[in-house]
Amino acid sequence: MTASASTATRGGLLSAALLLLASAAPAVAAPADSFPGNHLYLTVTKGDARSSDTRGTLLLCDPPQGHRHAAEACAELAAVDGDITAIPAKDVFCSMIYAPVTTHARGEWHGRPVEYTETFSNGCVMAARTGSVFALDS
Repeated sequence: MTASASTATRGGLLSAALLLLASAAPAVAAPADSFPGNHLYLTVTKGDARSSDTRGTLLLCDPPQGHRHAAEACAELAAVDGDITAIPAKDVFCSMIYAPVTTHARGEWHGRPVEYTETFSNGCVMAARTGSVFALDS
């Protein structure tokens, strides 16, 4: 047998073996949603995009749990059917100091996916616009 024929034979045998191994593996079902009901993974990042000052938590709303103001956050989200942008802004005066805060939410509300990201000029503006949802520090 020539060297090229031997190499081709080994390549063919290796492909056949890999195909057999792949077909012998049991089928794995996609994992079920491990968080039933309304849930959001929330993060708040202080500073610019390169900042490492990020806090996060999982907010579960059936029953409310995840951070200190979970009951209030779930009630606020329920009032707007999970649409964070529809939370009524509080009538407060915030300083004009630029200390950016970026919020991110990802999860599910009544079976619909939720994806939200917004950067606010400071924490006061964030709290006024998002209520208790991103109140992770206090």
